[in-house]
Amino acid sequence: MINIKENERLSVLNHSCAHLMAQAVKHLYPDAKFWVGPVIEEGFYYDMDLGDKVLTDTDIEAIEKEMKKLAKDGKRIYREEISKEDALKRFGDDPYKVDLISRMDENDTVISCYTQGDFTDLCRGPHVESVKELKNFKLLKFSGAYWKGDAKNKMLQRIYGVCFENPEDLEEHLKELEEAKERDHRKLGKDLDIFMVDDLVGRGLPMFLPNGYIIWEQLENYIKNKERKLGYQHVLTPCVGNVELYKTSGHWDHYKDNMFPKMEVDDEEFVLRPMNCPHHMMIYGHELHSYKDLPIRIAEIAHDFRYEASGALKGIERGRHFCQNDSHIFCTPSQIEQEFKSVVDLILDVYKDFNITNYRCVLSLRDPLDKEKYYPDDEMWNKAEDELRRVLKDLNIEFTEEIGEAAFYGPKLDVNVQPAVGNEYTLSTCQLDFCLPMKFDLKYVDSDGTKKTPVVLHRAILGSLDRFMAYILEETKGALPAWLAPTQVVVIPVNNEYHLEYAKDVFNSLNDVNLRVKLDDREEKLSYKMREAVINKIPFAVILGQKEVDGNLVSYRKYGSEETFTVTRDEFIKLITDCIKNKK
Repeated sequence: MINIKENERLSVLNHSCAHLMAQAVKHLYPDAKFWVGPVIEEGFYYDMDLGDKVLTDTDIEAIEKEMKKLAKDGKRIYREEISKEDALKRFGDDPYKVDLISRMDENDTVISCYTQGDFTDLCRGPHVESVKELKNFKLLKFSGAYWKGDAKNKMLQRIYGVCFENPEDLEEHLKELEEAKERDHRKLGKDLDIFMVDDLVGRGLPMFLPNGYIIWEQLENYIKNKERKLGYQHVLTPCVGNVELYKTSGHWDHYKDNMFPKMEVDDEEFVLRPMNCPHHMMIYGHELHSYKDLPIRIAEIAHDFRYEASGALKGIERGRHFCQNDSHIFCTPSQIEQEFKSVVDLILDVYKDFNITNYRCVLSLRDPLDKEKYYPDDEMWNKAEDELRRVLKDLNIEFTEEIGEAAFYGPKLDVNVQPAVGNEYTLSTCQLDFCLPMKFDLKYVDSDGTKKTPVVLHRAILGSLDRFMAYILEETKGALPAWLAPTQVVVIPVNNEYHLEYAKDVFNSLNDVNLRVKLDDREEKLSYKMREAVINKIPFAVILGQKEVDGNLVSYRKYGSEETFTVTRDEFIKLITDCIKNKK
């Protein structure tokens, strides 16, 4: 989907269209006051104060109609530069504009406004020459928005829209938006009973329903099994930690603004943990290790908490509670390359299982000019970055470098995926760390009998199970492969009076081989039950009528297909168990 904000022509079109919308609103609601109307990736929005008026779908239709009328009229758009004093006089009846103007420095900022017909708005621009260029638009949605994003301020009305050069591009974009809406994991999560959120529990704290927990559990078992085969040892650590733990690690100084507030209990200060490395450092350090013990791979599906801004929360893709597929590999410097290669191989193996192909590798480096974010040790940083860069090149991995994206303690490899909906984000990561082992005074006894400090690789393959689930839901539109699907098979008797007993027998056969199977014995028409199976995106629907009863057969239909196949019961069990085993 095109990024409006990054396209210069579309950015100008959409910013101008925001003004066109504001003009239409002013015609319909003369007392309207306006805050800001920026261009965003999806188009534009404008925040406005309409008094006691709460917008409805009918109001949006009326605004669109007025916008089309104004665009057809074709008024030219004029720019005017004015002094701060004149600006305050001109917009003196609009407290939101006065607030903007009052915070401008007239010596550093050119104050400009744009006029089209009977409407003038404060704006830096640029704009199109005439409103007749703004014919191909659509208002997309509306919502409430606190003034300046602060819940203590008044709730304003926000209208979103988008504008294109021609009707064909607009139509294509609207189709893409509809596709994105159908893929949105928040919609799928609701439709398929996967997770829920409730303000009484807390924003950003999703709860997995039975269907969702099945998926979550399958992902957990999947990655744990892969890790066990590679020598990982799984642990369980608390969801809270003493503040001193995070002061020792350095997270308190670098990360406390992203943590939940500290709690005082029995003269100790605790915090909900935002990451797991300090706990794993303590596990490694509880006994002295030999070089023969290394590498030690500590892993955990760990519950973490971060204080994300409310505006950044997005279902299970970005919440305030999430579960990381986390691990810390303690190794000698000579083992870095092999361990890093093993992590990369695991990432690629997982991506193959999930058919993830649209991704890119990024070497995230520190910004040497940022003396606050990063641990101050140039020699350590240069060594870590050079080591990681060398290993990536030795492994023939294509990568780009991004300054300022490293963790505060070391550089990292980020694997960024491009999801079906929205912008790319990091799914997997592997971070090289010389810093934290020193901070926790971790040691191993080397072959010469001296104590040395290990190196640590921080790595997450699925990232967080929550985000990974959101990604897979959107990639598949909720039509999960059979091994992940909450219900793998639904058994449907054509007529309960004649076929239910056989259906129960088939159900028991499938249940006995540990398939997640449901028996739909409701007194409903076959067509209704089949439609329900499709709506719930169940991979296999088994239909049992008289032919199947008489021949001890099974007729089945795969999700997304209209074709029905008839096989023996044993053949069907083998087919579906092989499908699950091979993750087809």
